[in-house]
Amino acid sequence: MLVRLLGRETNPQVLKAGLDETTAELRGVAHRVANASTPGGEAFQDAMGRAQGVEEGPSLEDEMILLADGQLRFEAASRMLQKVYQQIRTSVGGGGR
Repeated sequence: MLVRLLGRETNPQVLKAGLDETTAELRGVAHRVANASTPGGEAFQDAMGRAQGVEEGPSLEDEMILLADGQLRFEAASRMLQKVYQQIRTSVGGGGR
């Protein structure tokens, strides 16, 4: 019944998919940053260059900027999803009585 009411491609589904995508991106960035100075491991620049098919990879500063950007996008999508769920609860509950 809820699928008929909301449809298959609803705002909550789109927002959740965005959260999942952002989470995956953030995990990748966090992994690269965490392993940037691993003893005996690859150098950060080399690993990033190979991962992106480029001779010279981005700097650690670039990765931190990507991390901050991803966190902001995640927070924004999360807040929008909370508002959508609140609207659904209000609609189903008859105005929050």
